[in-house]
Amino acid sequence: MGPEGGLELAVHNPVRQAEAVQSQSEYPRVRQVVLDATDIGTLAEFYHQLVGYEYRPGDEPPADPGADTRQWIVLRAPSGATGIAFQLVGELKASTWPEQLVPQQLHLDLTVATKAQLDAQHRRALALGARMLLDRSDDMEEPLRVYADPAGHPFCIFVAP
Repeated sequence: MGPEGGLELAVHNPVRQAEAVQSQSEYPRVRQVVLDATDIGTLAEFYHQLVGYEYRPGDEPPADPGADTRQWIVLRAPSGATGIAFQLVGELKASTWPEQLVPQQLHLDLTVATKAQLDAQHRRALALGARMLLDRSDDMEEPLRVYADPAGHPFCIFVAP
């Protein structure tokens, strides 16, 4: 316990920091971010088109969308980076961000290298079914736009080197 009665983490205490050093293989790895949705097929296809991730083998859309019984869908990054998964839920209240009636709880940050790419991705996101929530594309330090995906989850696209 720390002086305030809370837990004291070794990584925040220089005296114990050397004891807490671990190799990267000793930490859990973030495999994927999971988004709840009432229509996981539509949401998975939105992100498949938006970010170019591939369906995990066996998670591809069925030939007959009316016969879709999937409860869980996974999209994998071709590079092996963190993926996105979708979990079926019976009801989901969409975030009302920037209002706080229903908080966002989680959002994805997507980056592009230039303002021209931000503008191109803006058009793509809207064409795929995103809804714009905030436009700060004229910000000189960090141009960005915030959207809601088809299920209402907020995500950002911004310029970052």
